Amino acid sequence: MDADDVLSLLSSVEDPDLDDDIVSLGLVNAVDVDDGTIRLSLALGAPYAPHESQIAEDVREALAETGHEVELTAAMPAGLRSEDEVLPNIQNIIAVASGKGGVGKSTVSVNLAAGLAERGARVGLFDADIYGPNVPRMVESDEGPEATDDRTLIPPERYGMKLMSMDFLVGADDPVIWRGPMVHKVLTQLVEDVEWGSLDYLVVDLPPGTGDTQLTVLQTLPLTGAVIVTTPQQVAIDDAVKGLRMFGEHETPVLGIAENMSSFRCPDCGGTHDIFGSGGGEAFADEENLPFLGAIPLDPAIRAGGDGGTPIVREDGDTADAFRTLSENVANNVGVVRRQQASNHTKSTPEQ
Repeated sequence: MDADDVLSLLSSVEDPDLDDDIVSLGLVNAVDVDDGTIRLSLALGAPYAPHESQIAEDVREALAETGHEVELTAAMPAGLRSEDEVLPNIQNIIAVASGKGGVGKSTVSVNLAAGLAERGARVGLFDADIYGPNVPRMVESDEGPEATDDRTLIPPERYGMKLMSMDFLVGADDPVIWRGPMVHKVLTQLVEDVEWGSLDYLVVDLPPGTGDTQLTVLQTLPLTGAVIVTTPQQVAIDDAVKGLRMFGEHETPVLGIAENMSSFRCPDCGGTHDIFGSGGGEAFADEENLPFLGAIPLDPAIRAGGDGGTPIVREDGDTADAFRTLSENVANNVGVVRRQQASNHTKSTPEQ
């Protein structure tokens, strides 16, 4: 048994999203066979994503009959990220955006981050809405960051998530009245002067619209991808298109469309009512040839969880399951982006 034998066996392992096997795609970084152990490094970039977990399971199954112990590690190919990139210890940065306010973008951000943490991932949640930060309330975090001797900030943690928000740094009722350059400076400091540590995912809750904050984030952070939040209502979708185009202009992959407030199930009559229309988010995703991440119902329990500081994804029930599905779909699509990048990088890099 040598490396070529291992690669031959691994050629039977199909990537569930990229329509080819992991060897042909260049997703096997390294193979080492020694003393009854096969050590593999795979280009898997979305920790705890269901599809990447399935790839790892399929790899073990493909090598089961060799009689060797299998040791797997996951890493993106060297050189895929710039050496001077900010936040090098954060594997994936996900922006959550909407074209307009009132569509529940922060609710989606909080429950997406909490859902990823619930799966076992190391997660950070950055509330980048400097004018209306409300994430701390939604996770019941009254504890602000601690300052170190070298003037960096240690973020507090809630529900397995490291948190940072402008709300920690200003008074609860103090208005924030800043122009573009100040926005850029503060956001840059909030990102670079925070000791995030090593994270699998950093979820960035952007303010609504396409203004200075969004531009700063796009220019400063190495975003893995973005999630666009809308309601089924056509007015919300019209504005979501603007957000979509913004990410396109900056060559940021869009991981998919999330439809919030999709329907209301009446607790009295048991009927379902389409308060904001029906199917608009999914139709929007189809039109733009983007993944549809899921539909989140209009549920009073979401509001109660947000006001009370408990993300509903941590509860039981259909609404919690809808957010879990959303988190899984986002993680899977992060994996698609990362593996495609790894494949393209490997194929474009001359063999040594």
